Amino acid sequence: MRLYPSSGFRALLGLLIVGSVAPAAGQEHPGSARDAALGLKFEELRFEPPAVQRRTLSSGVDVLFLEDHSLPLVSLYARFEGGYALLPRELYAAATALPGLLRSGGTKTLSPDSVDNLLDFYALQTAFGGGGESTFSSLNTLTKHLVPAVELWREILRNPRFDPDELEVWRGRQSEGIRRRRDSPGALAFSEFNRLMFGDHPIGWELEEEDLTPELLSPETLATVHSRIFCPEHLILGAVGDAEWETLEPLFERMVEDWPACPEPLDEPQVPEMRREGGVFLIPKDLTQSTVVMAEPGGIVQGASEDYFASRIGNMILGASGFSSRMVSRVRTEKGWAYSASSLWTTPGEFEGIVGAVTQTKSESTIATVRLILQIMEGMREAPPEKEEVDHAISQIVNGFVFNFQEPSQILSRQMFYLSQGLPEDWLEEYLEGIQRVSPLAVQKVFQNHVQPQDMVILILGDPEHFDLPPETLGPVQIWEVQGATESPVEGRPRKDSPLPGRSRAP
Repeated sequence: MRLYPSSGFRALLGLLIVGSVAPAAGQEHPGSARDAALGLKFEELRFEPPAVQRRTLSSGVDVLFLEDHSLPLVSLYARFEGGYALLPRELYAAATALPGLLRSGGTKTLSPDSVDNLLDFYALQTAFGGGGESTFSSLNTLTKHLVPAVELWREILRNPRFDPDELEVWRGRQSEGIRRRRDSPGALAFSEFNRLMFGDHPIGWELEEEDLTPELLSPETLATVHSRIFCPEHLILGAVGDAEWETLEPLFERMVEDWPACPEPLDEPQVPEMRREGGVFLIPKDLTQSTVVMAEPGGIVQGASEDYFASRIGNMILGASGFSSRMVSRVRTEKGWAYSASSLWTTPGEFEGIVGAVTQTKSESTIATVRLILQIMEGMREAPPEKEEVDHAISQIVNGFVFNFQEPSQILSRQMFYLSQGLPEDWLEEYLEGIQRVSPLAVQKVFQNHVQPQDMVILILGDPEHFDLPPETLGPVQIWEVQGATESPVEGRPRKDSPLPGRSRAP
């Protein structure tokens, strides 16, 4: 089979040929292809996302709307303030189960099978999910099925059944997940680090068997949680696709009409009392590989501050940008101690997050890897990064930013999130401008102000019998017990919160 070059390839080939042909006698050299390519001029690219319209229903519910007639499809979104983080601990399991059982548990007028059949008949795609402080749902439908789709979606959101049989299926899956949780070293380490760092706070909560009892997880408790979250005063709606506002408005008005208000307000968000004293914590487990999680309070919240933008660039340089980051370059490429190593710097909107790093390494390089990561963090404090590092991190964020907005639905869902977080409507533009203003000195300053490597809380899950150095090399060690999972291969090692005697923190 003969291959034929594309027209674009032929044009480029022609440019290369022109640039390489020797000039005729008496003629000037036409120049190289490289010079011709470098001489091309392009207009400056500007980030201008499509304008999202903001409307308000007669009930006061905000709707974000983006019209797009490229395909005969409409996507609808509902975002509710409220999740397990804004409810008492005894409702944690019910709040966690709520999104999934909205989809699988049927409605007051439709059995679970009937809901499934209608979704299949109209070729509807739905999603239900939630986080600590929010719960959401989406619906995608052909334009011609928009009216019955919204009616079914309304019924699911407003009048769920929470079928007992489906609830038992969910309970069984979670129970099995709890039993298997300790079999995954990575998941176990992250889960236990959250508990260690945040204590009795929603971030540190995990489902346990006692959460799944019928007293705490029943159709009645699910109905209670639903009534406290799914109220019009907590709702933001969104729509994108092949429909005009004149068509959508009456559908949304009917969706929210006569929707009862919440019987009582949600709890106020809890500010976590994070562990602020550094330390080394060990979960002994007979493994050939260690999982390391380390962090400390990060001191940054999301917002238009110099420190916030500098922390985004600093985190990329430290370890969040993959192979170009310092951690991967030193820990993986140079030393070969880990397949992956990454930094993290979380920035919630209401309270500070954490800054730190995670990695997995073979047992025989555990302590050396931890010490190297701490050294890399200290290097970020001692001197500003090279301008090339900052420029590269900025380019990664700016050039990659466009991929968050390939589809109108991505733009709309982000705008809904920003609205729910109280961020300005032009936050997308403000974010990019702030990122592009970051300087090397600003990165060094944010590390000096908010990152203290010697104060890191370090959790190591692994077998200390095979570590390259005793874990006490990093400082006094405390055993962190995990129910049914903690092993103690070291004879006589003290248990949780009992430091080994006679040890001092390494400098």
